[in-house]
Amino acid sequence: MTDYIYSQNGQAVGYRRGRFIHDMRGSAVGQINGTHVHKLSGAYVGELDGDMVLDKRLGNFGNIGNPGNPGNAGNPGNPGNRGNRGYTGYPDVFEKLLK
Repeated sequence: MTDYIYSQNGQAVGYRRGRFIHDMRGSAVGQINGTHVHKLSGAYVGELDGDMVLDKRLGNFGNIGNPGNPGNAGNPGNPGNRGNRGYTGYPDVFEKLLK
């Protein structure tokens, strides 16, 4: 089963495979260390919470280093829109993984 990651408006923007986060085209864009989400380069981005990547203002957990690129995991298919979850009080920061 695929663990999708959603934007605040409910659109699937990526998915988790093992300790890596991929965009919807299958390209690896990030890595997970516990609930901490980092770019592939290792820079901290935010927290994985409720299948969203959020800036919970917990501080900066530093750079965990580049683990290498796991390659393209392929397109998992689109699960559709799950619906807006409303504002969580924290900004959605998945887009930071794509920069």
